[in-house]
Amino acid sequence: MAESWTPILEIGGTHVTAALIESTHWRVSDIHRRPLDSAASAPEILNVLAETAAQLPARSLAPHAKWGVAIPGPFDYARGIGRFQDVAKFDSLNGIDLGQALAQVLPRRPRSITFINDASAYLLGEWRAGAAVGTSACAILTLGTGIGSAFLRGGSIVDDGPDVPPGAEVHLLTYRDKPLEHWVSRRALRRSYAQAVGRQDDELDVRQIAARARDGDFTAIEVFAEAFRTLGVIVAPWLDRFGAEMLVVGGAISRAWDLIVGPLSQGIADGSGGRSTTGRADLVPAADPDHSPLIGAAPAS
Repeated sequence: MAESWTPILEIGGTHVTAALIESTHWRVSDIHRRPLDSAASAPEILNVLAETAAQLPARSLAPHAKWGVAIPGPFDYARGIGRFQDVAKFDSLNGIDLGQALAQVLPRRPRSITFINDASAYLLGEWRAGAAVGTSACAILTLGTGIGSAFLRGGSIVDDGPDVPPGAEVHLLTYRDKPLEHWVSRRALRRSYAQAVGRQDDELDVRQIAARARDGDFTAIEVFAEAFRTLGVIVAPWLDRFGAEMLVVGGAISRAWDLIVGPLSQGIADGSGGRSTTGRADLVPAADPDHSPLIGAAPAS
């Protein structure tokens, strides 16, 4: 059994998760999650990663196992080196050879460590065992503090070339001369609602704004509608260019799917010159948001 389970780490801005993945049926076992401060020093971050990884049962870890690690960018995934500069997270890991550092602290000295972008892992997990099973070309948007994205064709992540945005990162796109996340993000939704109701702060979080929208608050409804129509308009040309059969939507804000799906669909239709892409590119919420990023982090055998 030990050789059939792959250990992985999923590193986020506020947490780290360790788990074991069985790649025949894509089962997930022994999930351990801990808080992680992305503003901490490099030794502190490595200590949390090591302590989380140490929670995995030793009996299931083969000596010199192949580890998979999902981590947000900017990151040199081929070399395992952090490129976090002026992004307000993991500054202490900028220039750090994380692969070498992890090799010293992970249990039973890993044979190899494969790094993957967190949004790419999410999409790969949905393609392996979630909503995107059976698709030949698909994309994902992860909605949270910012917007993550990934594109997949033929079972492989596509992160460069003319069919995807620069680096396959939609957050680098602009709308009306402002970054996309100015219009669509946790910060943007909170700011838009506060301004619309005449407040000087953004004391309500997205969950509370969504609750108000469901209670009939017209302003809250419009804040969601405007943000996600804008998102649809911006991503539509790239979905068309990539030939995506499906757009998966995940991340914390996707829990407000009932408020997102209509405006996002309309924006995609508008951004495609009035041609609705939803008949060709299905628009769906992530089927397994808890497990897909973990499954996708497992290296291909």
